[in-house]
Amino acid sequence: MTTPTRIYIARLAGVAVFDPNGDQVGRIRDAVARLRPTQRPPEVVGLVAEMPMRRRIFLSINRITSIDSDAVVLGTGTLNLRRFEKRPNELLVLQELLDRRVQVEPGGQPGSVVDVAMECSRGGEWSLTRVAVREQTGRLTRRGHLHQIEWERVRGLSGIADTRGTANLLAVLEDMRPADLANALQDLPDTRRNEVAAALDDERLADVLSELPEHDQVEILAALDRERAADVLEEMDPDDAADLLSELPPPEQDVLLDLMQPDEADPVRQLLKYTPGTAGSVMTSEPVILPPDATVAEALARIREPQLSPAIAAQVFVSRAPMTTPTGRYLGMVHFQRLLREPPADLLGGVVVNDIDPLRATTPLPEITRRMATYDLVAMPVIDRNNRLVGAVTVDDVLDHLLPRDWRDRDAGASPTPSEPVGGADG
Repeated sequence: MTTPTRIYIARLAGVAVFDPNGDQVGRIRDAVARLRPTQRPPEVVGLVAEMPMRRRIFLSINRITSIDSDAVVLGTGTLNLRRFEKRPNELLVLQELLDRRVQVEPGGQPGSVVDVAMECSRGGEWSLTRVAVREQTGRLTRRGHLHQIEWERVRGLSGIADTRGTANLLAVLEDMRPADLANALQDLPDTRRNEVAAALDDERLADVLSELPEHDQVEILAALDRERAADVLEEMDPDDAADLLSELPPPEQDVLLDLMQPDEADPVRQLLKYTPGTAGSVMTSEPVILPPDATVAEALARIREPQLSPAIAAQVFVSRAPMTTPTGRYLGMVHFQRLLREPPADLLGGVVVNDIDPLRATTPLPEITRRMATYDLVAMPVIDRNNRLVGAVTVDDVLDHLLPRDWRDRDAGASPTPSEPVGGADG
């Protein structure tokens, strides 16, 4: 194995995994160590990698040819794709040790774990040998010194720790996409998951909640105080907030809606009124809307806004004032590709397309799916009986509701065959 003989594991979190052909097959999320009956440090037996579709698998350390801060390279293109499950005598290093409160011998100096190093012996065996520990100073304004300590000198690394913090774990997770972070949260014990979720800022937590199964959303929301829960709901897209609130009892819905700002709560209240399985129940009430006298340049600037999802930013809906839903009379829409082909000074009213009938709030999901597939659309307008735009259904909204309810749950779905070639590698 062409790799450094000592590696700090937190630095591997998120590093890409490549097969022998150079094709990326996943990213590292943790390391697996096997506890020994003696006082010897745990043996590192492999890494946990996250594959497409959020499946986490085990990579044996013996199948890895190199490890560095930029890439982990496998020696084979055939992987065991069975979902990883930790055994009783195993330890997930980042999940279970990061932020753990420990004591350093001699003297019992208290500190917290910042990172753990694995080291390769001459015989090729990897073990957890050193721990990066930050001293506890007792002062809020002063950070303690960071020390690299031999594993044997650190007390409190085995057994269950109830006093772990979240700061270092958050540092490892902070660069993850919301979907990946949501997946990581599902691997944590409930108490730990709720601690990490509570430590996220409102906007980040809102994004992560939208990627979690409904039962996890409800449990995390219930662990927050109601004022904080209302703040997080305000940061969510109205359709996602409505979906989450629909899982709660009506009295709890009313309490949280009353705590939200009226302009944030009103669209959510409206969405909750629609019949499940219809365009009204799955649409977003905040698509990109501009008047017909707006220019192509103004439309392009609007869809460049970073907070817009790709499906929302793919088209501009054109209507008479007012520009918030329900709008004035709906006129049509312009796809972003059309905007790129038109002179920047041209008006949207001159390039608007209105030859596809809009959806009604009562249109059922099968009909929405058929029409979106027929016209190759990623979003469709929804209008009321007065021809006012009330929202838009996007392809991700449709997929969310057509897939099984538990599709976001890591334990859902059938397991694939135990071993399959990946990344185009042979056999």
